[in-house]
Amino acid sequence: MPLQITLPNQSDSTTPGRVVGIDLGTTNSLVAYVDQGVPKVIAGADGGIVPSVVTLDDNGNVVAVGVKAKKHALVDAAHTVYSVKRLMGKSFQDVKKESGLLAYRLAQADEGLVRVQIGKKLFTPIELSAFVLKELKKRAEDFFGETVTKAVITVPAYFNDAQRHATKDAGRLAGLEVLRIVNEPTAASLAYGLDKSKQGIIAVYDLGGGTFDISILKLSNGVFEVLSTNGDTYLGGDDIDRRLMELFITQIKHMEPAFEPNGEQLQQIRNVAESAKIELSTKPSVMIALDIPQANVAYRRNLTRTELETITRSIVERTRIPCEMAIKDALIDVDEIDEVVLVGGSTRMPAVRSLVQQIFKRKPHDELNPDETVALGAAIQANVLAGETKDVLLLDVTPLSLGIETIGGMMSTIIPRNTTLPTKATETYTTFVDNQTGVEINVYQGERDFVRDNRKLAEFTLKGIPPLPAGAAKFEVSFLIDADGILHVSAKEVHTGIAHEVEVKPSYGLTEEEIERMLRESVVYASQDIGERRLAEAKTEGQRILAATEKVLGQLRRGEIVITPQRLQSLNVAAVIDALYALRRVVQSEDAEAINNQVTALEQATEPLAQEIMNASVSEVLEGKNVAEIST
Repeated sequence: MPLQITLPNQSDSTTPGRVVGIDLGTTNSLVAYVDQGVPKVIAGADGGIVPSVVTLDDNGNVVAVGVKAKKHALVDAAHTVYSVKRLMGKSFQDVKKESGLLAYRLAQADEGLVRVQIGKKLFTPIELSAFVLKELKKRAEDFFGETVTKAVITVPAYFNDAQRHATKDAGRLAGLEVLRIVNEPTAASLAYGLDKSKQGIIAVYDLGGGTFDISILKLSNGVFEVLSTNGDTYLGGDDIDRRLMELFITQIKHMEPAFEPNGEQLQQIRNVAESAKIELSTKPSVMIALDIPQANVAYRRNLTRTELETITRSIVERTRIPCEMAIKDALIDVDEIDEVVLVGGSTRMPAVRSLVQQIFKRKPHDELNPDETVALGAAIQANVLAGETKDVLLLDVTPLSLGIETIGGMMSTIIPRNTTLPTKATETYTTFVDNQTGVEINVYQGERDFVRDNRKLAEFTLKGIPPLPAGAAKFEVSFLIDADGILHVSAKEVHTGIAHEVEVKPSYGLTEEEIERMLRESVVYASQDIGERRLAEAKTEGQRILAATEKVLGQLRRGEIVITPQRLQSLNVAAVIDALYALRRVVQSEDAEAINNQVTALEQATEPLAQEIMNASVSEVLEGKNVAEIST
């Protein structure tokens, strides 16, 4: 019996017991809870922030997590892993280009997924993230003095299906039941909205260590409705650190051409770069001091904020287009935005704040701690699911359109991007050839009119369709996206009820280039796509009517359809044949208008014939029956 998929029920989510909110970040992570209506970060002996860093030995045992692991990186870089969130749901090829500046080693698994090699053992990003989550779970349990098993975990709004699955799996490995995956900007708006009791439209600009998101939300009477979202799952403070590292290494090599930094030295350079970036958020200049005695390196230079902003301008500027597209998708003007909220440690950079003010034409809010806001919002959503907060409704959206491939390689969108979650949508399709008993359903994600330009997510076959003439068999394709943003697809033949269902299995995930390309090209190639789609639709319709007409003419020749000679002569079959040949001549051309004109001409020519066949069929069915039999 097929699995029955239903929309999540809000009342089913009010799971009793303690639920914590977790911000699983690229650079740092936090766990929070709600205390008498006020969200608070749970602090440990070394503060509230837990660096997302893990040190392991060759046997796979955890040596340290968090602050202690970050210190290990300077003496045992090959066994210390950081920024693992950037690897979630990625293939080895996705991240291979930057492996040279990582102190630990990346490897490729048989199925192409990226792995982190520690000694002789390979670890998935999911496993490594689970170690960070276990540390946060332990911190919460030490604080409450009881076992904590339920959590809400945040992810970047632009995390795709694979990355959301990976995050849930990491929670499960850490011993946590993940009640909800919440988008980070949405979580931030929860904390901001409840704290300030705001009404109106808010833009949440979230630039963290490894990801960037922009979300436009409407806040009204406790309802947090996401109007649109956009972003880049591979853009953040790590890229700024890397740009500084490249600068330092290049200049050191001018002094010491033989310098090739090992893992520990790379980590030392990374720490200096990160510290310089942070200091330059509040100072006009900073002195860089890098001493690596083993390599005869004593590097000194003064680095100014202006220089930092110059070499990282292209990185910061990459956030502009997603912001502009989010505003456009929200169907608002920038002047309608009431507030702009900054989230993520990288928004402390003056260059970032200046760009945000330029894009949104207003000074962004900076009174909230950008490092804590997401965790506090996750705690509020956790409180909602625990049944403690009842006056908040969170309405999130899906970031990219979802659909299936139809005849001609076209994308038939079933759920458009920025549709509010959870959601379910169904479209009805038909067979294209006679006696078709199965149909292959290919699921795609993206914004272009043709599937070749989008990302394939899954495929399956609906079998058992009754052998009927083309167009007679009907089947429904249903897409369901749950509250976590995870997709389920089902298909059902309408007449027989035969169905097939599948939960879309995660693949490598979308690279940042693919996401940017999908959205950019949907604008750049809009007019071209419209033309290509019009041509494809014209060819498809032309081939359909050709096949149908040829079939009827064949049946007439074979005597399978009986029409008297006198009546047949009055139907002008010769004109039908002429129109058929005219359509054949143009149906494979690149002229959509010519094809459509000949389709119309053939339809007009065949109309009397089609009516006569219909009348003959009805007469045959009614022959020999009385009125009572017909009425039943």
